[in-house]
Amino acid sequence: MGLFDKLRNELIDIIEFLDNTQDTIVYRFERHNNEIKNNAKLIVREGQTAVFVNEGQIADTFSPGTYTLNTQNLPILTTLKGWKYGFNSPFKAEVYFVSTKNFLDQKWGTKNAIILNDNRFGMVEIRAFGIYSFKVTDASVFIREIVGTNQTFTTEHIKEQLKSIIVTRFSDATAESNLPVELYAANLNELSEAIFGFMQNDFMAYGMDVTKFLIENISMPDEVKKEIFELSRLDKIDLDKLTKLKAAKAMEAAAENPSGTAGMGIGLGAGMAMANQMTQSMANQMQSQNTQNTQSGPPPVPGAVAYYVAINGQQAGPFNRSELTKLVQDRTLSKETLVWKSGLVDWAPAGNQGDLQDLWTMMPPPLPKQD
Repeated sequence: MGLFDKLRNELIDIIEFLDNTQDTIVYRFERHNNEIKNNAKLIVREGQTAVFVNEGQIADTFSPGTYTLNTQNLPILTTLKGWKYGFNSPFKAEVYFVSTKNFLDQKWGTKNAIILNDNRFGMVEIRAFGIYSFKVTDASVFIREIVGTNQTFTTEHIKEQLKSIIVTRFSDATAESNLPVELYAANLNELSEAIFGFMQNDFMAYGMDVTKFLIENISMPDEVKKEIFELSRLDKIDLDKLTKLKAAKAMEAAAENPSGTAGMGIGLGAGMAMANQMTQSMANQMQSQNTQNTQSGPPPVPGAVAYYVAINGQQAGPFNRSELTKLVQDRTLSKETLVWKSGLVDWAPAGNQGDLQDLWTMMPPPLPKQD
C-alpha cells in the first residue's frame, strides 16, 4: 500500500451518533459544509434510524448496522445527485439520527379545568393528569411533519403538542362516557384504555406510536367533593337513628353547660325534642307495620270465620258459613278446591280445613250411577 493510499484511508469519515441523553429524539450530524467523503462509514446503533436529506428532500434511510456509503447503498441520493457512473469526490447531504426507543414516563395534565355536564350536579369542572410513553415508528414522516430543520429535537420540543392531543381525547372520552362524576375515580383503567385507542391514529400521523397511556387521577373542586360525600352518606344513613343521636348529643352538651338555669332549659328542650322524635318514630313504625299487615292478605270478616275461594283460577270472597254451604250445594266448592283464611300461610284444599268438615256431611253424597 502506497503512502497516498494510506493517507486516503485515514481520511475516510465515520458517521455516528452516541447519545448520552435520555430525551433526544433527533440529532443532525454536523460536518464542515455538510460534506461526506466517498466510502465513508455509517454506523447506526440499535434504537436508531439514520435519514439522509438532500436539499430539504428526504432520500435514503438506514436501519441499525454498519454501511460503506457509495452508489450501491444510496440509491435515492444517487438519483438525486445524478451519479450515473459512481462518484469519487465528497458530497453534501444532511444526516439525521432518529431515536426509535421508547420514551417512558412522559407527563401530561390539563392546563385548564374541563367543564362537564353532570345529571345531578350540573356543570362540573374536573382536572386530570397521568403518564404516557411513545416512540418513533417512521423516521421519515417524523422529520417531515415535526422536526423540520432543527439540529437537535428533544421530548421538550414536542411535549406540548402531544399534551394537546391527549387532553382533547380525554375531554371527548369523558363527555361520551356519561359516567356520574363520582365514578370517574373507579373507572380510570376503562377511561385510559378508551383514550389510548383514540390516540393511535393521532400519533401515527406524525410517524409515532403511543405505547402506554395512564390516567393517574381525576380531581374536582372541593365543594363538589363535599356534595358527593354528603349525598353518599344520605344514601346509606338511617335518618331516624341520626336524629336520635344528634338529640342525645345536644342533651349531653346542654347538661355539661355550666350556665345553670339556661343549661337546664336547653337540656330540657333537647330532651323534649328527643322524646318527640322518638314518639314520632314509634308512630311511624306502627303505621308502617299496620300498612304491611294490611297488604299481607285479605282481612278477616269481624265476628265470623271467612274464607276466600279459588273459583276458575280467580280469588273470590270472602264467604261466610252460609255462603260456603251454598257453594257446596252448587258443586262450586269441593274438598279439592283451594281456600284461604286469616292465619293460613298459603292457599290449601278445603278438605284439609277442620272447621269445614261438616260441610261435606250436611249434604247427601251423589247418587250412584244406574246400570
